[in-house]
Amino acid sequence: MKKKILIISGGISKERVISLDTGKQVAKELRKNGYIVKISEPNFHIYNLIKSFKPNVIFNALHGQFGEDGYIQSILETTNIPYTHSGVISSALAMDKELSKKIFLKNNILTPKYIMFYFNRSKTNLIKLINKKLKFPVVIKPINEGSSVNVFICNRLNIFSKIKLLEDYKKIIIEEFIPGREIQVAIMGKKKLGAIELKPKRKFYDYEAKYKKSAKTKHIIPVKISKNYLNKVLSISFKAHKLLGCRGVTRSDFKFFKNKFYLLEINTQPGMTKLSLVPEIAAYNGISFFDLIKWMLDNASVKK
Repeated sequence: MKKKILIISGGISKERVISLDTGKQVAKELRKNGYIVKISEPNFHIYNLIKSFKPNVIFNALHGQFGEDGYIQSILETTNIPYTHSGVISSALAMDKELSKKIFLKNNILTPKYIMFYFNRSKTNLIKLINKKLKFPVVIKPINEGSSVNVFICNRLNIFSKIKLLEDYKKIIIEEFIPGREIQVAIMGKKKLGAIELKPKRKFYDYEAKYKKSAKTKHIIPVKISKNYLNKVLSISFKAHKLLGCRGVTRSDFKFFKNKFYLLEINTQPGMTKLSLVPEIAAYNGISFFDLIKWMLDNASVKK
């Protein structure tokens, strides 16, 4: 009997376009291999669709807020149907950059120093605080977005104008800028899948560099570092994956500077598009796009 897969994609986050692309490409691959597939938005009709379609597994192709922060996961838990990627708590922890940083630091994982900025507080002493705790330049970003949405590198001349662009958020994170090499690591369950280095032509690997072909980010695999360093960054990524209680596939973003790896964040629902990194890392390690998706479906669970 052919398996039925419901793919949830789209949503209302700023990563909607990427989510739709992930959903379409996963659906295309599954249909080619004999699966019965439906794609749905995470709307009020989702329960009725699940009841009538009766999927064997739900593939969560959502990105960003409400898709990888524990929100949709808490809804999917009530259906008692296995769904892909991490559960409620691990998704929420990974999406919250402040909470995940606290966990990393407590467990001796190096991450850029940071301070929190709340929009209901005065900006008067912000420059003085940054000079004392971080130094310029700094990176400012929301605590709960993915794909480098609304991430800016700031100096003391433009920081207030950039902060103003993020006023829709209640609070943002301001962290020290680490200028090193961009290295991303994929974890696949209990397997340290591999790493890839990125050389963006832009200032850093931001949203444009990730998803615009014109940005021409160079992907380097295998990463040109020693075996010891490679094993080290793979181990740090695996440790973070376990600490947050993640399951399925995750991708951790690092900066490599002065022979140290700084963990920026861990992504519990990395993209599955033609420009996505996890499928590229998997392919280099002999795992086809379909086999990667199939493994994710087989790994799906209803456990929190």
